[in-house]
Amino acid sequence: MLPNIKQDWFSNVRGDVLAGIVVALALIPEAIAFSIIAEVDPKVGLYASFCIAVVTAFTGGRPGMISAATGAMALLMVTLVKEHGLQYLLAATVLTGVLQILFGVFKLATVMRFVSRSVVTGFVNALAILIFMAQIPELVGVTWHVYAMVAGGLAIIYLLPLVTQVVPSPLVCIVVLTGLAMYLGIEMPTVGDKGDLPDSLPVFLLPDIPLSLETLQIIFPVSLTMAVVGLLESMMTATIVDDLTDTESDKHRECRGQGVANIA
Repeated sequence: MLPNIKQDWFSNVRGDVLAGIVVALALIPEAIAFSIIAEVDPKVGLYASFCIAVVTAFTGGRPGMISAATGAMALLMVTLVKEHGLQYLLAATVLTGVLQILFGVFKLATVMRFVSRSVVTGFVNALAILIFMAQIPELVGVTWHVYAMVAGGLAIIYLLPLVTQVVPSPLVCIVVLTGLAMYLGIEMPTVGDKGDLPDSLPVFLLPDIPLSLETLQIIFPVSLTMAVVGLLESMMTATIVDDLTDTESDKHRECRGQGVANIA
């Protein structure tokens, strides 16, 4: 048991810490942007990303993979939030977690073995395209400083690894350009413009909705869709990490872990 804990948690402390810092810094604006897509308060997305990342780290089945809010999931929530409000979304998320746990218990992740390589390739490229498209509105109607920062960021990310790989280039990019913007006092769009950042930990509450068959009929289709899409994203990402690291992951445990995280 102890050797397994050392292998899973302390075999690559430096890499884990650096990767965690990079993802945390990148995830804050992403979570806020996805909240805006889902038409909920940015704090909701930040709390959700925080909870899912922490809980899945302990309950998930794929070391080296971080789970958090995604654009695909945010798109599925829009109609429910518009028609019924945030409380129904919270209830739907809890039900999503229950369904994902059931998928894990009944080992439905086994179907991932039948997904072809071309589908995985398409999935990765589609994610890249969606991320790129999501950034285009941020480059419209801005000052030349923004374009200069983008060019500088790309230069750091792609050229720094040619010199050294001691520190991840995206982390260097974020720290250096943020420090430069603050030092020069450049007026630029910031993460704070997207919404207020939370200044306290989230509070655990039950969704304030009627427990009835009608409620279940409203949230179940959304929950089922989110459960399937969420697990497809996670399973495909886990498969990619499996290939990159030449290791196996417990995808059934990953399903259960995602479910527990969504409930939390």
